[in-house]
Amino acid sequence: MDIAADALLFDMDGTLVDSTPAVHRCWTAWMGEYGLTEADFARILTHGRPAVEIIRDVLPPAQLADGGLAAALRRIEELEVADTEGTVALPGAAALLESLPTDRWAVVTSATRALAEVRLAASGLPAPLLVTADDITRGKPDPEPFLLAARQLGVDPARCLVVEDAPAGLAAARAAGMRSVAVTTTHDRAELAADVVVEGLHRIWATDVPSGLRIRAMAV
Repeated sequence: MDIAADALLFDMDGTLVDSTPAVHRCWTAWMGEYGLTEADFARILTHGRPAVEIIRDVLPPAQLADGGLAAALRRIEELEVADTEGTVALPGAAALLESLPTDRWAVVTSATRALAEVRLAASGLPAPLLVTADDITRGKPDPEPFLLAARQLGVDPARCLVVEDAPAGLAAARAAGMRSVAVTTTHDRAELAADVVVEGLHRIWATDVPSGLRIRAMAV
C-alpha cells in the first residue's frame, strides 16, 4: 500500500522500541510494593496508556487519596527510569527513522519525558520532536497527543500518518483524523483497526518527495 503524507508520528514502546523485559521487571516490583497480585498484571501491562491512568484503574481509592496517586506515579517512574536493561530498537526502526527528514516526524508516547528519553537513548534512536505524557492533559485514546505533535510540526492532521502497535493509540489516531499503520508487535492483527497492518517497521519504507513523504507499507 502506498500512502502520501507530510509527517509520520510514531508511538515508542512496542513500535520503535522493545522495552518488554524492563516493563515486566519494573511493574512486577511495583505491584509487590503495592500489594497487587498476578490477577492485576494483564490490566497493568496494557500498551499505549499513560501510567497515571493504569494506576487509577488498579489501586483502590484509599491508596490514591492524600497524595497516594502522585507517590505511586513517582515510584513507577523511578523504577522504570533506572532499568533499561534489554531495551532495544525494534527491527527496521533505525533505518526508517534515518530515511526521514528530521522535521517530518515525531515520537508520541504515553511515557513520561524522563522515561522516553532513557529508553530512546538505550535503544540508540533519535527523537528530534518528542511528545510525552508530561505535555498533555489527556492521553491516548484521546487525540490530544497526536494533535499536539501535528501542531508542533506545523502539519495538517489529515496529512499525518500514525505508526502504532496498540488499539488505544490507533483509536487516538482515528479521533485526530489521521491515517494509521499498525505493527503486530504486541497485539494480534484482528485487534488493530488501521488503514494497513504490517509485521513491523522493516515492512515500511519512506521516500522524501517534493509533495511530502511517500510511504510504502507491505501489509501482513
